[in-house]
Amino acid sequence: MELVANAARAEDAGFDFCSISDHFHPWVSAQGESPFVWSTLGGIAAETDEIDVGVGVTCPTIRIHPVNVAHAVATVDEMFGDRFTFGVGTGENLNEHVTGERWPEHDVRLEMLEEAMEVMRKLWTGETTSHHGEHYTVENARLYTVPDEQPTTVASAFGPQTAEWAADHGDGLWCSGPQGEVVDAYEDAGGDGPMLTQMHVCCAESEDEAIDTVHEYWPNGSLPGELAQVLPTPAHFEQAAEMVEREDVAESGTTTEQDAQAHIDSIQEAIDAGYDHVYVHQIGPEQERMLEFYEAEVLPSFR
Repeated sequence: MELVANAARAEDAGFDFCSISDHFHPWVSAQGESPFVWSTLGGIAAETDEIDVGVGVTCPTIRIHPVNVAHAVATVDEMFGDRFTFGVGTGENLNEHVTGERWPEHDVRLEMLEEAMEVMRKLWTGETTSHHGEHYTVENARLYTVPDEQPTTVASAFGPQTAEWAADHGDGLWCSGPQGEVVDAYEDAGGDGPMLTQMHVCCAESEDEAIDTVHEYWPNGSLPGELAQVLPTPAHFEQAAEMVEREDVAESGTTTEQDAQAHIDSIQEAIDAGYDHVYVHQIGPEQERMLEFYEAEVLPSFR
């Protein structure tokens, strides 16, 4: 219920858009909760009126069959009207290994995602669908609750190669950080949909306290390379996070300064890189502090 309340409070504070993750596990146990996203989205739809909402992002390939994801998305899209954005990606082993299926390499996961999107888009027509593909089988499936138009499906990309794939297969681009080269690759490949990115912040009493909070609740943000895609459990993330020092947090790109201009500049950097949706991830439990701070001191600069 706290996530539902946060979304309603963000709408009241003047935010235009909010995002929710789709995880089976948290990255580290200190993060505490990891609810079923589709139930939570139903609550958010009931408690908000105008704010746009996206799920960022779902992996509709291993943990949940694309038939079931299509069913969930169609219902949630109907509940939100034109306010919902469906984000998709190739996922993380942390969430997807739980059914005992093999975790394949990235190119195979992209193939699976492409086929899963084909299945879901067929189902969203409301027509009876059968599919016999390399990765999925669907027999005589029909969704009776479907939106009038296909749900907006935005593909996640963290590098230029996947950004080109997103331009070909998605309705937009979903990213993390102000990565201008990802925008360039997406647009050069013909992508012209919405471009969304996440910026990490921590509002606290002081910058030192903010760094301590990030070090406790978000050490995974400072792990190098592809560890976040391959580690299987929160315990493994916690073991890897033992390598993360407070100095790594300070250099991670997370905005920990308690000065409004630092937060304004961070958002503007993402806008200048080409993103038209910038959503802000407040790390740690002090969500109301961040919402009050942004409502009073940050959001007015973008009105």
